[in-house]
Amino acid sequence: MNIRTVGIGLALLLIIAATVWLSLGDRITRVQVISTLFTGAEQSQNFNRMHKMFPVKTMTAAPQPSPFAVGSPIELPSNFTYRGEVVETAEFLTRTDTDAVLVIKDGQITFEQNWLSGGQQQTWLSMSVAKSFISALIGIAIEQGHIRDINQPITDYVPELVGSAYDNVRIKDILQMSSGASWNEDYGDPESDISRFSRIFALGGSMNTFAATLEPELPPGSYNRYNSADTQALGMLLTNAVGRPISEYMAEMLWHPMGAENQAHWLTDSDHMEMAFAGLNATARDYAKLGEIYRLGGLFNGRQIVPAQWVQASITPDAPHLIAGDNPASDWPLGYGYQWWIPQGDQGEFMAIGVYNQFIYVAPESNTVIVKLSANSAYGTPDDEDASSEFESIEFFRGITAL
Repeated sequence: MNIRTVGIGLALLLIIAATVWLSLGDRITRVQVISTLFTGAEQSQNFNRMHKMFPVKTMTAAPQPSPFAVGSPIELPSNFTYRGEVVETAEFLTRTDTDAVLVIKDGQITFEQNWLSGGQQQTWLSMSVAKSFISALIGIAIEQGHIRDINQPITDYVPELVGSAYDNVRIKDILQMSSGASWNEDYGDPESDISRFSRIFALGGSMNTFAATLEPELPPGSYNRYNSADTQALGMLLTNAVGRPISEYMAEMLWHPMGAENQAHWLTDSDHMEMAFAGLNATARDYAKLGEIYRLGGLFNGRQIVPAQWVQASITPDAPHLIAGDNPASDWPLGYGYQWWIPQGDQGEFMAIGVYNQFIYVAPESNTVIVKLSANSAYGTPDDEDASSEFESIEFFRGITAL
């Protein structure tokens, strides 16, 4: 074997190695990111660039963006009270790795600040805030006649779920996280259902196929158990009913009509199906638009974007297992509607919530919408002693609305 032959062989090996690395490099990066979730590792440098690491479908900014007007500026309260203790706002925002806080009062921006890696045009991973967008789209699809009735079984539209936990289960029960499917959403348990579900993004696979493997455990409509696969099933319902991908339908029916100022991205699986339960990446201002739409009963800029009746039903717990408080028929003390959370009390608040402290908080009585985007590194770890700061965040929001 001469030197020239050896050189050609080495060159071929390098080409093969480079090809393998290029094909596996993205997957390796994804595995690295997913494996650090809920371990206490800092995530602020990940949540703003998920669309660069994972496959996505992109929704463009609206052809006619509708920016919020800027109102009289406010300062955040210097402190607030939580469980009888005074919490310093600056410490709270730092401790929960806050990236952005945006306050909309009477439809106008009264406070906006970005920290960490954020910015006004920086997209941020929604986590389960995405669920509330899916709910809005289902309401629109019903109004358009694509879905006849939420009391129908989901399998009337999604035959892929026949034989699964969702077989013959009402769409309404799935909207209300009451499907009865066996499920473990323990973020700190690497063998939980949600952890195995999330690994599909790192390793490849089909989320729809995973959802179809779930088995029934409880009678549908009897127990409020938070289950991200329920929202993925709703994503399957939406795509089958409208005959289009979630991102395409959302761009036309919600994203563009609400005047989105920036592009957004939906993370997808190997089959190009959107991660309906957590994969939306958008800016704080555009997240706030959904809150403003719901504050106004589905209206935005004088246009009825989401049906008013759907908005009201979405934020109204209408069965005993959905009521906030110490409820033996629920696994969480917040009330639940159609993919929206409702705190205990008579203030009329409701929220979209995502892990790591993502929020769209809506307080109609004070005409206020608040978005908080975060990378709370304590979330889901053994050091997380207080419900991942969710209830603490509610008191922070109430402190703002009391100004």
